[in-house]
Amino acid sequence: EATERLRSRELEFAELKRFFPPQIIEQVMARGGAAELRSQRKLVTVCFADLRGFTAFSESVEPEEVMATLGEYHAAMGKRVTEFAGTLERFAGDGFMVFFNDPVEQTDHVERAARMALAMRSDIAQLRSGWAHRGYRIDAGIGIHSGYATCGFIGYEGRRDYGVIGNVTNLAARLSDAAKGGEILTTATVRAELRERFGFEPVGE
Repeated sequence: EATERLRSRELEFAELKRFFPPQIIEQVMARGGAAELRSQRKLVTVCFADLRGFTAFSESVEPEEVMATLGEYHAAMGKRVTEFAGTLERFAGDGFMVFFNDPVEQTDHVERAARMALAMRSDIAQLRSGWAHRGYRIDAGIGIHSGYATCGFIGYEGRRDYGVIGNVTNLAARLSDAAKGGEILTTATVRAELRERFGFEPVGE
């Protein structure tokens, strides 16, 4: 029985590792594990990012080079997700979505998202210098929004993701789509929360 319990806990830890950084997993496991992560409405901050020029790049090089470049990009971004204790909903090709303040409370969730985005932009600038030497013209746009969403597991037994559903995710994704290379677009909600600590520039409607 002890062996079975240990094996079950290891499997649960492995599943949670797909979404949460180690410091978050420890808190989730201490509260009873994945079984306690019920769907609920919460205030979250969502960050979307995707690459600019990726389609043209992927059409001009071999698939192996595309995968190697994505590997570089995802590895750098993943380190920042862990550093700022974000919850990774998914990597989807050249884009990804991270959110904060769930499954554990983070009183500074808006600031965490902003600092993560700035750190990611710096990392991407370094990656771009290497990509430019290989003739690749790639950059990234980032969008951040804060609002209420329904949080919890999505999917079916054996294949599920932990994510958030609501307008907050749609708006963050659209901001990311609208952002130019090197831009981090935020909503007025985010700006109001951070205006004393960060600089913002208006970009029009």
